[in-house]
Amino acid sequence: MTELCGVELRGPILNGSGTFDAIAARRAFGTALLDDFPFDAFVSKTITLAPRQGNPPPRLWETPAGLMNSIGLPNKGLEGFLASDLPELADLPVPLVVSVMGFSRDELATLVEAVAERDEVAMLELNFSCPNVETGLIMGADPSETARSLERVRPLTRKPLIVKLTPNATDPAAVARAAQDSGADAVSLINTLKGMALDPRTGEPWLGAGTGGVSGPAVRAIALAQVRQVSERVSIAVIGMGGVASGRDAADFIRAGSTCVAVGTESFRDPAAGLRIGAELRVILRRERGFLPAAAR
Repeated sequence: MTELCGVELRGPILNGSGTFDAIAARRAFGTALLDDFPFDAFVSKTITLAPRQGNPPPRLWETPAGLMNSIGLPNKGLEGFLASDLPELADLPVPLVVSVMGFSRDELATLVEAVAERDEVAMLELNFSCPNVETGLIMGADPSETARSLERVRPLTRKPLIVKLTPNATDPAAVARAAQDSGADAVSLINTLKGMALDPRTGEPWLGAGTGGVSGPAVRAIALAQVRQVSERVSIAVIGMGGVASGRDAADFIRAGSTCVAVGTESFRDPAAGLRIGAELRVILRRERGFLPAAAR
């Protein structure tokens, strides 16, 4: 068993937000998905206050060691999520984490208040990778902006709040510390790194939005470094992610200071990757107990 923000999980493997469509998988695999669900907690795709269509296509580009995406957070908006998606996600056999993103502190507060009051929701993830329309600053790139956002929403719920950090901050550890000091219960990192691919025929950007987020094994070393840096500055839980494709990768993140580990890009190649990675991790944990942090034993 693993404890995350006071919530008991059967293990430490989560999904990265937006990398596994549990509703579509349930339609494809039926109850078999619930019998062998690949994650120990499920993180929803990020929802926004108003519906979003997402970015124009093309949206994906495969890299030599990963994937670049420019999906753009398409979602049904708060009302659509609560009416249609939440009832289906509530049937999953693991705790539900709902990811939210607001373009202002008031938008964020509306989302947190509405989602947190639902009994089906165990925790909330605050996706701080967007610009605040009031200041122009990326919420998760600036410690003071992060602090103000947390101070706005922390009084609205007693449920755990997980702050999703951007790797594009000058000092991610300082942002994480600001989140902790302002009431966050955990931080998760890293999100994707900004990248670009060129159309070999025209030399113009391939992705419809011009740039996208790079994920997969190519970013693992960067992710490990940031997880270690952050875990040394905070006492709250750290959820590590970035190129996790095996139990060994997951063990490395735990050694670097993670309480839980999230699987993202690997699930596109293998939808059951979470099960395999969790099983491999359990073998490593039993074999290397003396080399891992006490919290992971």
